Amino acid sequence: MYSMSTSASAAPSGSGATRVGSARAHVAAVPDLIPAAVPAAGGSHHHDADERTRDRVLNAVLEHGPISAAELGDLLGFTPAAVRRHLDHLERSGVIEVKRVARAGAGAGRPARRYVLSAQGQSTLGNDYLDIATVALRRLGEAAGPEAVRQFAVERFGDMERRYAPEIEQAGPDITARARALSEALSRDGFVASAQSLEAKAPLPAALSSVQLCQGHCPIQDLAAQFPVFCDVETEVFSRLVGVDVRRLSTLARGGHVCTTHIPTGRPAAGGTSGPAAPGNPDEVSNHLQERP
Repeated sequence: MYSMSTSASAAPSGSGATRVGSARAHVAAVPDLIPAAVPAAGGSHHHDADERTRDRVLNAVLEHGPISAAELGDLLGFTPAAVRRHLDHLERSGVIEVKRVARAGAGAGRPARRYVLSAQGQSTLGNDYLDIATVALRRLGEAAGPEAVRQFAVERFGDMERRYAPEIEQAGPDITARARALSEALSRDGFVASAQSLEAKAPLPAALSSVQLCQGHCPIQDLAAQFPVFCDVETEVFSRLVGVDVRRLSTLARGGHVCTTHIPTGRPAAGGTSGPAAPGNPDEVSNHLQERP
């Protein structure tokens, strides 16, 4: 989700986003949640090295989760014992949690343990002025109705759309290329995005191929849980930017481990896809669908 302003009334012009930034910046606020390790005989140097390693593990869970301990070890070059020690520490601290994922294939045995950022970990990465924003939007809705809240969301995401549109247009008409350009733009704004191509295999037609656009961080997920229109408007912006109808499969705001958007790639994008947001209908069914991917 796009970040809210830190103002009690209305956001200033510009992005107003709570930036998460680089992988190191994603965990800059997290160590306060992690109890200090007991210093080893080597003194503070060993403790600092542990903290840096733990930050790397947390970064990897944030960017690649749900991910197994074995996959983390391969990704970071750690031994199984080392990666599990840091995962156990982060889990005890409450910033990551285990998700059980069914293995591929029938009768494949017990679900695999995979690690994801917890709600506490997500909140640590940016929920500034959540209470103020929640009260302000609730009062806005009471005074002017739900369409006023929607219009506020449209205005906030309008900046994102204007900034992203030229870059995505440069990617050309190919939907996959446009989705990847959108993913890169979102990642620069701190949403920890990725775009994974899913190719349809025979006997399914190639037109069923798609890209899954995932966002690993949502600065306002608690706010969006109370005002799903923010997820809806963001999805509408994605649809206009890539040039096809997209569908939101899961959101962090509804308890998902990532925000996942399904982007069909079986046809070319329409020209001039990004334009002013449609006024919308407050009675429409929300696209803020599933609780967990």
